[in-house]
Amino acid sequence: MGFGQAFLALLPPAWNGDASPIQLEVVRDLRLPRALMAIISGAGLAISGAAMQGVTRNILVSPYTLGVSPAAAFGAAMAILFGVGSFRGVGPFWIVGAAFLSALLCTGFVLSLSALRGVGSTTLVLSGVGLTYLFAAMTSTVQFFGTEQQLAAIVHWTFGSFNGATWSEVSISGTVLLLAAPLVLAHATALNAFAAGDDEVATSLGVAVIRTRLVVTVAAVLITAGIVSFVGVIGFVGLVAPHISRMTIGSDYKTLLPHAGLVGALLLLVADLIGRVAFAPVIIPVGIVVAFIGVPLFLQLLLTRRQEGM
Repeated sequence: MGFGQAFLALLPPAWNGDASPIQLEVVRDLRLPRALMAIISGAGLAISGAAMQGVTRNILVSPYTLGVSPAAAFGAAMAILFGVGSFRGVGPFWIVGAAFLSALLCTGFVLSLSALRGVGSTTLVLSGVGLTYLFAAMTSTVQFFGTEQQLAAIVHWTFGSFNGATWSEVSISGTVLLLAAPLVLAHATALNAFAAGDDEVATSLGVAVIRTRLVVTVAAVLITAGIVSFVGVIGFVGLVAPHISRMTIGSDYKTLLPHAGLVGALLLLVADLIGRVAFAPVIIPVGIVVAFIGVPLFLQLLLTRRQEGM
């Protein structure tokens, strides 16, 4: 099906010409939800990454490095191992719920641990890095106890993919993004104050440091959990998209956050397209494609930081 036919299939019946029922179903129930999920996922992960980088003052931070995505992967793996995903009708939602709950518990632990030292940004980052390795190890351990079918399901989920995206998943993830993203954007001025110096500088500029860090972090985690619980682990988007935006428009969070969302959405749309057509009929999961794109950009970021003496 060409682009013109796909476009006509989106129009009302009187306008879509000779499109067959199968073509209409493919476009409206398969391709369109997949594209919208890619847009929502890219925008949400990029905004979350930029927000987390703001509250930690570290542009090498992302939802993955803070342990949120690996925690969600572990929760999904446990649900698959115990067979709750096989329940007729509601099985997939048990997996989603387990991933979402695991991500929230990880965040709660990180924030609680950081609170022991006044919710310091350094502690927040180091706690997340440690949990990232822990959850990755536990997910790998779970795979040794599963059957071949369960192992395949776990591996497929940890790759990150938009295959099988449905309108219900799009609506849930989209709703979480629409509710939490404005909360992050409302703290753009506070994030600029964070970037101006340490906590004392932010406090002198009238920012409630602890409350801001908690609210922004929780909102970013909700966005991330609402996405990775459905599509699996997609790394580098939350790291690379904000970096591209900084190089393009600067570091003002009032424009950086929405611009990073646009960059992330475009990045995942392109990555998903490449994964579907590069080795057709084999479909490469979007998480793998993004890794191939993100690693060179990540290395460039590290080299840039080193040249700056950081």
